[in-house]
Order: sequence, then C-alpha cells, then structure tokens
Amino acid sequence: MSLTGKKALVTGASRGIGRAVALKLAREGADVIVTATSLERAKKTADEIILLGRRAVPCEVNVGIRQDIENLFKTVTDEFGNLDILVNNAGITRDGLLMRMKDEDWDDVISVNLTGAFACTREAIKLMAKAKSGRIVNISSVVGEMGNAGQANYCASKAGIIGFTKAVAREYAKRGITVNAVAPGFIETDMTGVLSENIREELLKQIPVNRFGAVEDIANAVYFLVSDLGSYITGHVLDVNGGMHM
Repeated sequence: MSLTGKKALVTGASRGIGRAVALKLAREGADVIVTATSLERAKKTADEIILLGRRAVPCEVNVGIRQDIENLFKTVTDEFGNLDILVNNAGITRDGLLMRMKDEDWDDVISVNLTGAFACTREAIKLMAKAKSGRIVNISSVVGEMGNAGQANYCASKAGIIGFTKAVAREYAKRGITVNAVAPGFIETDMTGVLSENIREELLKQIPVNRFGAVEDIANAVYFLVSDLGSYITGHVLDVNGGMHM
C-alpha cells in the first residue's frame, strides 16, 4: 500500500480537495508536484508536504493554457524524471442559467475542467507508457452524473471527464496504466462554503447519510485507486457522495 518512491502530480492543489489529495499521497510516501494558479498558494501546500518529510515542487499553472502545461511537464521531467501518479483535480465554476450563460463562461469551464485534464493526461501518458506503469485519477462530480440547474457548463465538463476516463482506460490498460474517476458529492470546501443556510439544508435532505463530505473522504478514495489495492480497477467512476446519487 505504500507509495514510497512514487512521483505524483496533483493539479489545483492549493486548497480543498486538491490540497487534501496532495497531502494524503505525501503521507503515504509519494513526492508531489503541486500546481495552483498562484505560485504563492502552491508553495503553501508544498511546504506542508516538505514538513511531512517528502519532496514537493510548487508550480504556477493554469491548466487551460497549453503553454503552462508544456512548462509543467518540463518541470516534471527535470525534477522527477518520470511520473507514477496524475490527479486531474483543477477546476472552476461559472454558474448561471443557460439563457443567461455567456460564451466565455462556457468556454472557460470546459477549457479548464475538461480540456485541461485532457492536455495533462496526454503529457503524463507519454511518460507512463514508456515505463509501462501509471495511475491516473480524474476528479469528476456528482452533478456530472445527475445534472444541476444553473451549472450546464460545469455538469457538461464533469460528465465529459467520465467519458474521457473510460476511453483512456481502454486505450492504455495493456500498458499497465489504470485510469479512473472519483465523483465527489457535496464536500465541505470553499466552493460549498458560500452556500446559504437554506440551500445547505435543502441539499442535506438529498443526502442519505445526512452530512456533507470531508475533503479527506475524497483523498482516501484517490489513494485507494492509486495504491496497489486498486491495481485491478480501471475505467471506473467511484462515487463518494453519501448516497446522494446511486
């Protein structure tokens, strides 16, 4: 189960789920490249990882910009030489009802959430295929499976992640690479922290376990999939939502 000696990359790792995943992988022995749109925020997570006794490299990256991804994977090869684990977590929201949604709100969300995962995976696969080994986990969402009013762009991007995950899993299984998705429900993060009390109460009514999830719940699911325990699982969507969607 140990990830000792493994090299991992976690995008969007400055806070919330991404930070929790990066710290979990480090606690289990992995060295981690941490990305965020702010180098200062990436450094904060990297510093926490270093305190755990692991190596960490912070990078300022907008996964919606191809040049940033090219620079990121140059850092991966320069610093680590190879890559064992990729977690595509970086994501944004630009919520609004369909009739009022601007083109740029649609384009930005698809660019970061879906195209960013594609571009990072394509670069990671080059390294993993050569080594004939690798673990990729894409962070989807419960709303990518069940939809949500006011989030057509976000839901489309997260549903796209699921199809993308299954396609890449089929393409690279014979190369020793597993590709899975984790679909969180409503998790206690900055994104859900802005919800009004009334909305939170309504959401809780939809969750059988009657609580929001913790970022650690997602981090544990990711760890399971990238560890040896998940070596025979690929193309799977692991729901971590308290029973909200079954």
